[in-house]
Amino acid sequence: MRDGVRLHTIIAVPKGAKGAPIILNRTPYDAGKKFSRLESPNLAAVVPFFMDTVAEARCIIVAQDVRGKYKSEGNYVMNRPPIGPLNASDTDHATDTFDSIDWLVKHLPESNGRVAIVGGSYEGFTALMGTLRPHPALKVAIAYAPMVDGWMGDDWFQNGAFRQKGSLDYIYGQEATRDGSEEWWSGHRDEYAEWLEQGSPGDMAKAKGIDGLGFWKTLIAHPTYDAFWQEQALDRFFARQPITVPLIIVSGLFDQEDIYGGSALFRALSKRADAAGRLHLVLGPWNHGGGRREGGEIGPIHFDGQNAVWIRRTVVQPFLEHYLKDASKPDLAPALVYQTGTDRWEKFQTWPAGCVAGCAAKTKPIYLHAKGGLEFEPPGRAAATSDSFVSDPAKPVPYMPRPVVSMGPESRWGEWLLIDQRFVDGRPDVLTYTTERLTQPVTISGEPVARLFAATTGSDADWVVKLIDVWPDQDVNRPVMGGYQQMIAASILRGRYREDFARPKPIEPGKVLEYKVRLPHANHMFLPGHRIMVQIQSTWFPLYDRNPQTYVGNIFFAQPADYVAVTHTIHHSPDQPSAIELPVVEGAAR
Repeated sequence: MRDGVRLHTIIAVPKGAKGAPIILNRTPYDAGKKFSRLESPNLAAVVPFFMDTVAEARCIIVAQDVRGKYKSEGNYVMNRPPIGPLNASDTDHATDTFDSIDWLVKHLPESNGRVAIVGGSYEGFTALMGTLRPHPALKVAIAYAPMVDGWMGDDWFQNGAFRQKGSLDYIYGQEATRDGSEEWWSGHRDEYAEWLEQGSPGDMAKAKGIDGLGFWKTLIAHPTYDAFWQEQALDRFFARQPITVPLIIVSGLFDQEDIYGGSALFRALSKRADAAGRLHLVLGPWNHGGGRREGGEIGPIHFDGQNAVWIRRTVVQPFLEHYLKDASKPDLAPALVYQTGTDRWEKFQTWPAGCVAGCAAKTKPIYLHAKGGLEFEPPGRAAATSDSFVSDPAKPVPYMPRPVVSMGPESRWGEWLLIDQRFVDGRPDVLTYTTERLTQPVTISGEPVARLFAATTGSDADWVVKLIDVWPDQDVNRPVMGGYQQMIAASILRGRYREDFARPKPIEPGKVLEYKVRLPHANHMFLPGHRIMVQIQSTWFPLYDRNPQTYVGNIFFAQPADYVAVTHTIHHSPDQPSAIELPVVEGAAR
């Protein structure tokens, strides 16, 4: 690199290659293991799944450890920000990508001098960063499930709630050692019990020895959406930059780690005049890794074939070959989004609030009603205009059935967004609202938003909202799906941020306030015979840290006495009509 640091790089050249393009993958996960999927002399069998098609196309494949990880020199910084206010050095992922490409095109006579950068998750982040101030040889980028905004909804937080499970163990694996040799340890099979025993995230970090690691110190110093997070949010950052490298963003509708970033980045960049023909979104029925594997199913939920493989062959590969080999330009829609419920792909000119030709997409509220009702008609004057429940931090609602196992051979981490929600339906601290069985399909396409009129006896609160498709009581073809409560979109909002994500403030006890909870994007058809359900709760544990429900300055270090049981009340009257604003599509056969 320009500062003298050497980056460990593995280069795989197909035998007899001439005029071959280069596919670059920059990783914090050990470049040496990138070529160990199978013990085989076949390059396509050795590289990761998401590189199978490029290997078959006889490309030179390069994997590189980012600086400070595994065999690369230098210091590691988690999600190293671009050079600027948050990075006073002369290097970042953009300069390292530039310098690496410069070396590769000068030292690989088998190449045609054209490079693509490809990666997923953290590697999707490095792929995006590589397009900032790009080398002239960088012709195209593919970002799978990229990390874009760590506070709004990717990895670390979601609307202010800290995603403790998946964050502390990840920080431990990334920063405890250069080579990742130290692994998260536990004396519990049930993670729910372990997190409950420890208390706050700060208590867990201290118990595991994480409190001395750099990124943990960063997190606890920036619990709000301050300048640190805003200035490195890639959707905000890249919206101000010209689109010089054609880009495909591949994201999942059920991504348990980075569900926010891909769609947010596309929405921000698609507003630019130079986006036409150079920017594309693929939003598929995948969890975090599904788009980089076969993509056919998540838990008991089956989709149409190996759709992720199909996307790589029919969308990603032709896109790469156009820019790397002068093949004809593929006819790609700006957004290609899978419709769950009907299991088919749809093309959109815009996303979200997308709509196919001949239809009209509009926001249509579906309202909470008394006695657990859910209707498109607003509530009238009824005897019961609110529902209350006690939220007790000592008995938080689990995010998956206990025992909560997210690591090892029993792990259900990759499927929890589609786990049958009947395991919490009926709990006294979970409110459930359901429509009658549908006689006509209801199609949504875009971003659902919950608007809750709620009060609490505490001075802080979290609001979890889940939009659910309830299957018919019996499915003769797949009995396991009888009555299944399938989450379509779900999110959490930390109440202290109801007005301003950067400036938290206490909640006035007993006062009815309006809370806006943005749910992840969805493209779904609720079929006749199914029902639409909404569940509301205040804990999602141990995935997200418990709100003590007493306002404290920094929840990372809440004390045992701060955690108190309180009563939450959801209102559904004509004057305070709690509802989910659905992006309903009408006027066309879908």
